[in-house]
Amino acid sequence: MTTSALSEIAAVGCPHSIDDVDLFGEGAQEHWYDAYPILLRDAPVCRLPGEGLSPQSDAFILSRYEDINRVVKDPVRFTPITTLMLEQIAAAETPPEEMDYINMMMVSMLTLRPTIELWRAHRKELTDPWVGPGAERHREMITQQVDHLIDLFPDEGELNFVQAFARPLPQQVMARVLGFPAEDIPQLAEWGEAQVMPFVYGKGHLNHLDQQQLQAQFAQLDGFKEYVQDTVKRKRTRPGEDMISFLTQVSFTPLDRKLTDLEINGIVYAMVLGGLETTQYALEQQAQLICDRPGMFAALKADPSLLRTFIEESLRLRAPTQGLSTRLTSQDEIFGDVEVPRGSVLHLRWAAANVDPAEFDDSMDLKLDRKAASRHLSFSAGPRVCPGAGISRLEQQVAWTRLLARLDSLSYGAENPFAHQPGIMLGTLELNLSLRKIA
Repeated sequence: MTTSALSEIAAVGCPHSIDDVDLFGEGAQEHWYDAYPILLRDAPVCRLPGEGLSPQSDAFILSRYEDINRVVKDPVRFTPITTLMLEQIAAAETPPEEMDYINMMMVSMLTLRPTIELWRAHRKELTDPWVGPGAERHREMITQQVDHLIDLFPDEGELNFVQAFARPLPQQVMARVLGFPAEDIPQLAEWGEAQVMPFVYGKGHLNHLDQQQLQAQFAQLDGFKEYVQDTVKRKRTRPGEDMISFLTQVSFTPLDRKLTDLEINGIVYAMVLGGLETTQYALEQQAQLICDRPGMFAALKADPSLLRTFIEESLRLRAPTQGLSTRLTSQDEIFGDVEVPRGSVLHLRWAAANVDPAEFDDSMDLKLDRKAASRHLSFSAGPRVCPGAGISRLEQQVAWTRLLARLDSLSYGAENPFAHQPGIMLGTLELNLSLRKIA
C-alpha cells in the first residue's frame, strides 16, 4: 500500500490489560507487539462473541504456538474456511466464473484442489517447481534485479527504502517468474493492490469489505482476467522459459489432463496475491531490525553465513501477515481450559505464536544463534503451508547478500513516521534510510 493509506490510521492507546486488547481496530497495528504478551499470558484462547460465520456462533483467537501448530497440521479436524466456500460455490446453480465477486483463484480451486490430496498434488506438481523448492532456479535472475535496484541508489545519502527497493523487487521478480513483460509491472502492481484490499481495508478478523469496497476492488481488478487469458493463449502456442508457459504445457497427474485457461488464470491470481506485498513487508521489517540494533549490520557484513538465521528470526519477530481466520472446528474442542464449540471460527494469530515464550527462549530477542529458527509459523505449516515460501526466502536472502556486499553503511534517515498500513499485514508505509555505497 502507498503512503496515501496514512489517512486511514487512527491513534489508539497501548494495551495494558486484556480489556485493552483489540487486534482489529483502526490503529491497532501500532501496538500488536504490546498486545501479544498480554494475550499469551491472560487469554491465549480469546473468545469473540457473535463473530463466527453467523451471529449465533463465536470466533476464537488462538495465540499459543502449540495450539496453532496443532490446528494447521490437521485440515480434516480443523476445516479450512475455503473448503466450505468451495462447497457452497459448487452447489450453486450459477457457474462460478459468472458469479459476482468470485475471484479466479477460487474458481480454479474448484477443479484443481478441492481436497487436501489434490492440494498436495497441486503444490508438488504445479507451484513447487517455480516458487517452492524449485525457486533456486531464479537465483541469478533475482540477483540481477537486486543489483539493478542498488545501482539506482545514491552513492551516499537518503532514500525511501520502501519505494526504492522493498516494493519494486518482488514485483519485478514475480513478473519475470510468470513471464510478464517489464513494462506491464505498474499495471500488475495495481492489480496486486486490488487483490489484497480485504487484508488492508477489510473490517474485523474476517477482513470483510462492504459492498462499496467490493465494487471498488473488482473495478480495480477489471482487465486482469483478460490480460492473463491473452497471455495464456499466446504461451500455449509459443511457450517460453516461465511459469505460465510451463502451466500451459504440463499435464496434472491426478486429473490426467492439461490445465484449462481458467485454471491457469486462478494459479496466476494466487501467485500475484501472495508474491508481492508479503515479501515487500519482510524486507521493510528486516531493514528496521538491522537499524534498531547497533552492530547488526557490521556483524552480518562480516559473516554473511548468519543471514539465513537472521532472515528466519526476522520472519518470526515481524510476520508479514500477522494472522488470519482460516479454520473451522469440525467438532467440539478444548484448547487449554477453554471449550470451543463445533463450527467456531479460529483466528490463527501466527505473529503471537512466533513470540510465545513457551516455544522460544528470549522470544522477543533476535538471536543469530537460535537453533531451528525456521520453525516459526509466518508461512503457516502443515499441508497448506504457503506455496511461495521458497521464492520469498530466496528473494530476502539474495537481497541482503547483495545489500551487505555493496553498502558500507546503513542506518535510519532523518525523518521516519514508523506508521503502518491498516489491516492484518505488517506493512510500513514509509522508511527513510541513510546509506553509503562502497566505492
